Amino acid sequence: MEHSPIRRPHFFFTTASMPCPYISGRLERKIVTELSGPDAVKLHDSLSRAGFRRSHSIAYAPACPGCNACVPVRVGVRDFSPSRSFRRTLRINSDLSAALTPAKATAEQYRLFRSYQERRHGGSDMALMGFYDYRSMVEDSPIETGLLEFRAPDGNLTAVCLVDTMDDGLSAVYSFFDTEQPQRQGLGTFIVLWLIEEARRRNLPFVYLGYWIADSHKMAYKTKFAPLEAFGPEGWAALEPHQPQASE
Repeated sequence: MEHSPIRRPHFFFTTASMPCPYISGRLERKIVTELSGPDAVKLHDSLSRAGFRRSHSIAYAPACPGCNACVPVRVGVRDFSPSRSFRRTLRINSDLSAALTPAKATAEQYRLFRSYQERRHGGSDMALMGFYDYRSMVEDSPIETGLLEFRAPDGNLTAVCLVDTMDDGLSAVYSFFDTEQPQRQGLGTFIVLWLIEEARRRNLPFVYLGYWIADSHKMAYKTKFAPLEAFGPEGWAALEPHQPQASE
C-alpha cells in the first residue's frame, strides 16, 4: 500500500509531567501535534503508523522519561481467527444490531457514557465530563470518524464505540457499554470482534487498539486479540506479551 507524503511542516510539543493514570507512582508526558489543514488526514494516518493516537484534533504519543510501558498495538485482520471464547461472546451478543453512524453526540449516548464511567472509572477525569465535553470528544475530529452503536432488540442503546477510519485500518478510539446486563458477557470484547470483521469486509489489514500496558489491568486485556503487532524502535513486529515493557 502506497502512502502519500506530508508536504506541510508540522510542529510537535511535549506536555508537562502529570501523574500516570495507568501505573501508580509514575509520571506521564506526551508529545503532541495538531491535526489541521489540508494534510490532516494524511498526517493522522502517518502518525498512527508511528504509534500515535488521536484525541479531538490532536495526535499524541507517550514521551515518559525512564518508562516505555505504553506499547502501540494493532490486530492483523488477515491472520486473526476467533477463539472458542470469542465465538461464545459473539453468540451471546448476536441479537444486537450494529450501525455505524456519523460522529454526532446525543443525550442517549451520554447517559450510557456517564453510567459506564461511574461504574467502571469513578473518580477519573472522564467520569467528570459534562455533555459538552462528551460532544467535543465525539465531534471534534478533522478526519473520518464515526460512532458505532449497538442496540438490543427492544431498541435500547447497549454499547458505543468511537471509530476512526484510516487508509490501512480502523482505529478504536473509545468505547463504552451497559454494565448492568450480566447476561451480555464481554461487550467490550464484542466491539473489538465486530471491528475486526468490519475491517475484513472493507479489505483493511488492521484494527488499531491503542496502547497495551502489561502492568495495567485496564489495558493488559488487549493481548487476547492475538496475533497482535506492536510498534517499537524497529517498527511494527509481532508482540511478545511476556516480554517486560516497563523500565525505571
